[in-house]
Amino acid sequence: MKKIYLILGLLLLITACDNDLDQFPPKQLESSSLTDYSGALNAAYHYQTATPTPLAIMSDFRADNMLMAEEPYPAFDRFNTDLAGGDLVEQFFRPFYTNLYKAILSANNVIDNSTDGTEVAEARFVRGLSYFKLVKVFGDVTVNLSPSPDVSDSSILTRQPAASVYSDVIIPDLQAAIAGLDNSGLGSIRGTQIAARGFLAKVYMQQGSYGPAATELAAVINAAAGLGISLEADFANVVVDGNSEVIYATEISSTVPDLYTAGTEFSGWFAGGDTKSLAPLDADLIAAFDAVANDTLMGGDLRRALTIDEDNNTGPKFTGGLEQDFIEIRLSDIILLYAEALNETGSSAADVLGLLDDIRTRAGLNPLDPMAINTSALVKQAIADERRLELAFEGHRWFDLVRTGTVDAEMGEAVSPNYYVFPIPNSEVLASGGVITQNPGY
Repeated sequence: MKKIYLILGLLLLITACDNDLDQFPPKQLESSSLTDYSGALNAAYHYQTATPTPLAIMSDFRADNMLMAEEPYPAFDRFNTDLAGGDLVEQFFRPFYTNLYKAILSANNVIDNSTDGTEVAEARFVRGLSYFKLVKVFGDVTVNLSPSPDVSDSSILTRQPAASVYSDVIIPDLQAAIAGLDNSGLGSIRGTQIAARGFLAKVYMQQGSYGPAATELAAVINAAAGLGISLEADFANVVVDGNSEVIYATEISSTVPDLYTAGTEFSGWFAGGDTKSLAPLDADLIAAFDAVANDTLMGGDLRRALTIDEDNNTGPKFTGGLEQDFIEIRLSDIILLYAEALNETGSSAADVLGLLDDIRTRAGLNPLDPMAINTSALVKQAIADERRLELAFEGHRWFDLVRTGTVDAEMGEAVSPNYYVFPIPNSEVLASGGVITQNPGY
């Protein structure tokens, strides 16, 4: 899928300040003299490239799939104030936070000023996606919907409740993207109707709104075949760039360096390519694969060797290095979410578990037996187990645990909900004069 970004106007926005109040770069960056907003839109997409590695680390190293070794990085496995340490914030949370607000500012510029309906719909897609990532990671967040915020009024920095960010920004933005986009950008870095619908479904799942989620997920699945989106025949191909499962990915390319400049990329972290964790594989993930080892005469889950290397205690799933896109939605993710939504809304075990058959067959596993897995709770656990093995290292595990209320059960300890989210970069708290508050517990 490697395409050169056509970011004609990127330099206009990419020089946004990295110091005080990063989320509101200087006013000269939103010049009203612009008539072509394609550069601002491309910049909004490009800022997303700062998010894959932080998201991957937050998801799998915070959860029970991966471990850090060198201090202060094992703070990801401790549910206390340690995670707010300076090194961790500067490496993961600050680039994630500041670049998403730059993406939002760029999107606002397009939304307010462009006369191109498709550009505006794409900008709303990127803005909705950016706020979705921010809310999942930080909870309540500052909301800015203007390309030229009045930075003299510090009250605009006040964090807004996550619930209102969902209802007032994220959902309307994604709905507008669905209405204004087609699927002609599929297979590129662009937002599409099916991608917007997929993220809207994920938003509803995050909120526990299973009925609306099921509607959107069904629409994605029904549209997929006509768009050439299908399950890969071989699991080895599911994270290969441009494979048939991809619905939306953030493109990482050596030809256009991404904006995560704080160190090792996500693929290297999982492969043991950083001295902070040379053997990162958590024994708990090995045990999860052991649990299905006898599910088939073929000798266990075919995903195992492609996901974990038990000799070196690493995760070899990604092999593309600087040419490895970060897949944010693929079809098996959608199918598994659809099964979960149907289970939560009263569908039978047979109907729900049947949705997993193709995914399990590809993995070399037998279909699940609805006569044995015959309650909603058992079905829920079966889907969660399948998501863990199918989507390991793809940025889902921790957020799945939080979303499903299973953090304590899976982590084996009582975890304060304070630590379901991550620390706001302290530099933003200080620069705002305390208007931006820190998350409790940090």
